[in-house]
Amino acid sequence: MKSFEHNYFQHQAISQQLLMSVRALGEYRGRQGLFRDQFPEVLETLKKVAMVQSVESSNRIEGITVVPERLDAIVAKKTKPKGHSEQEVAGYRDVLAEIHTSARRYKLSPDLILRWHKDMYKYTPEEAGIWKKEDNAIIELMPDETRKLRFRPLAAAATPNTMEQLCLAYNDCISQGTAEPLLAIASFVLDFECVHPFKDGNGRMGRLLTLLLLYHAGYEVGRFISLERVIEESKETFYEALLQSSQRWHEGEHDLVPWWNYFLGILTAAYKEFEDRVGTLTTARGAKREMVIGAIRRLPEEFSFADLQRVCAGVSFATLKRALQDLKKQKKIVPLGKGRDARWKRIGSSNH
Repeated sequence: MKSFEHNYFQHQAISQQLLMSVRALGEYRGRQGLFRDQFPEVLETLKKVAMVQSVESSNRIEGITVVPERLDAIVAKKTKPKGHSEQEVAGYRDVLAEIHTSARRYKLSPDLILRWHKDMYKYTPEEAGIWKKEDNAIIELMPDETRKLRFRPLAAAATPNTMEQLCLAYNDCISQGTAEPLLAIASFVLDFECVHPFKDGNGRMGRLLTLLLLYHAGYEVGRFISLERVIEESKETFYEALLQSSQRWHEGEHDLVPWWNYFLGILTAAYKEFEDRVGTLTTARGAKREMVIGAIRRLPEEFSFADLQRVCAGVSFATLKRALQDLKKQKKIVPLGKGRDARWKRIGSSNH
């Protein structure tokens, strides 16, 4: 739990770029409900695609592959898994589905992590759901096929207590509201990977726990865009950021910033793709206008044009102006001044 000892991660230097990323992600989170309410059918399509991609990418990162036809059938539970790779894929599918449907029911704990690890291997004969019994190492295979020690995780003997303390420290940090949740989540994931608590399956468990904690913090993009695929597509950067931030982790002198930047970067990329896909799939006439109207319903009773632009990223200036004028003619809003900087006010019920 090196990042949480003595509030270590809360004393890391934070750049303006990182602050801007956190702010932008907060705005993306604020627009989620708008898309969910306006385009339920579109989002249902994205969910199905993301589920398959997440199962495929998270396992493929670990060298576990299944032919596409079989993968689709396994994810849809239309066939039983055959062979070790399909069994591992099916286990990951089950835990992923549980997180998507019931994330808020579960509080982070060692028992939960152990149960999900066991479930991830439930179709295989492998022993799972227990902390590692022997020390492990993260080895990199070099181009000349020599092996290089990349990182030596925490000793097996120290793992049970450390995982207990790590979960307690994270939960305390979140419940007390003493830190930015996104940075706390990223720090937890880094510590989890540095502990490397299992003999196998650490990478996949880390990605599943990432999704769980993002749900807890209100960031739901992983339901519609596969975060695992985004990670796979930036795999080299992923490993490099992990390597940089794990240096001197055992001494409690590691630099979290490279990992934070990577973590916020993949989340930002996922949200951008989410909004782009929704925009592409909702090309029917009037769809964006309806989105603007929905946004106005959710803004404060008095709002500015800039407020509307912020929650309707991707909608043109002209479309925003037309929607305002239409609502003004319908006497659902009134301007409180003139010009682009004028504020607007909803009339009557907020459900207009």
